[in-house]
Order: sequence, then structure tokens, then C-alpha cells
Amino acid sequence: MQAVQSSNLVRKQYLISTNQIEKLDRLAKEKGSSAAEIVRQAIDAYEPDFGGMDAPELMELVAVRVKEAIEDTRNTRARLSQTLKQLGVEGA
Repeated sequence: MQAVQSSNLVRKQYLISTNQIEKLDRLAKEKGSSAAEIVRQAIDAYEPDFGGMDAPELMELVAVRVKEAIEDTRNTRARLSQTLKQLGVEGA
């Protein structure tokens, strides 16, 4: 993160909830930073047009990946069971 020079800063006022103030204060304390710096970092990190997926697309991708992982696990277990049988291990 680039250091912010005070000459580049502009004072603005925004209304935020009590919960947001508490969270902001907690984050600032944890980071050893000012609340204003946390806000600046959050603004810099926020990118609404990042070209990401919407929720349905993301859920479909997750579902596909979980199915692949389940299939891989089944195949691995079958190979392991076969190997254990060849080695004469009980319970295989």
C-alpha cells in the first residue's frame, strides 16, 4: 500500500452505522492504524467491476468442482482398496 501524503487528502463526511464504527475501530486497533487509513484501504481494495461471477455462476462452478472431488476420492479409495487387497491387508 502506498503511503498517503496529507497534502493529497480531502476531508469528507459520511454517515455510517454504530456497528460499522465499532468494526472500523476494532480493525484499526488490530492493524495498529488509524480508522481513516482502514477506510482508505477498503476504498482502494473495492472493485465492483472486477469481471467476477455472479452467485448462480459461482454456485455452478462450486458444484462441478465438488462433484469432481467426490469422483476423484471414490477412484482413489477404489485403487487403495485394491492395493491393500494385493498386499493381503485385512479389512481391505
